[in-house]
Amino acid sequence: MRAIWLHEFGGPEVLVPETTPDPTPGPGQVLIDVAHANITFVETQQRSGRPGPFRVTPPLIPGNGVGGVITAVGPDVDPTVIGRRVVSATGGSGAYAERVVVDASAPIEVPAELALDEAVALLADGRTATMLVEAVGVQPGDRVLVEAAAGGVGSLLVQLASRSGARVIGAAGGQRKVDLLPGLGADLAVDYRRPDWPDLVRAAMGGVDVVFDGVGGAAAQAAFDLLEPGGRMVSFGLASGEWSPVSAEAATARQVTLVRPDVPPARLRAYTRQALADAAAGNLRPLIGQRFPLERAADAHAAIEARATVGKTLLDRL
Repeated sequence: MRAIWLHEFGGPEVLVPETTPDPTPGPGQVLIDVAHANITFVETQQRSGRPGPFRVTPPLIPGNGVGGVITAVGPDVDPTVIGRRVVSATGGSGAYAERVVVDASAPIEVPAELALDEAVALLADGRTATMLVEAVGVQPGDRVLVEAAAGGVGSLLVQLASRSGARVIGAAGGQRKVDLLPGLGADLAVDYRRPDWPDLVRAAMGGVDVVFDGVGGAAAQAAFDLLEPGGRMVSFGLASGEWSPVSAEAATARQVTLVRPDVPPARLRAYTRQALADAAAGNLRPLIGQRFPLERAADAHAAIEARATVGKTLLDRL
């Protein structure tokens, strides 16, 4: 099979296409014929060797999310699952390939009404967005600020918060991204690269009740400063390259709650199923902004790091 290998840390060019033996499912495992692989920002950091909780050790095939069809099972697995369309985490690696073996309990069946590529786009981002909206308790009338609102998670947060009856402010970097936000449900769209963006939010909304921080750094600090007493803030990303600098002490002084979800794996699967069901019912739309063939994984990573992407980036098996 074709696969992308990471043999050493470095720039996107260290992602190398190679021919690799097909994996074989053992006891308690299934084989998935991969149609699409999900790419996350975290994987670009893993490739570069950046220290952190998700650091990997080369050599390996990167990637942690796929969508495809189960084509074989291990000797003790129910064979009736063969032929099912599924999405699945891969245990931290192995997704940038034509085939992958996973534990039989890992795949989640894709609803018949939902396209497989959309399901893959929701595998990680859908469960994250659904979890975050529930964790902060978005209520009708809340003024909700979503940073990185044109990204994979952010674009879903805008939709979910709007559907909950909130007034949504979408903040994105660059006019191309900002222009996408009203179509997702944002009542106000601002470019957080402009130094006066907090003033625009204050003029329109007065302040905010909830911040979904997907940027970190200075943008996170500016968003925190917009929160009214009793507000809630949760960080889910670091598009700036830095996590939010807001301390627990600063939050307490401002009467703001810093939400840090701690969710068991079983609950994460439930969030994934909920996101897939919402999309199948037409209530949630993943924004697939760009796609690359498997062999061009390096180009996909380069585009993400250049912040030239919108929504979700997929690797497609062609």
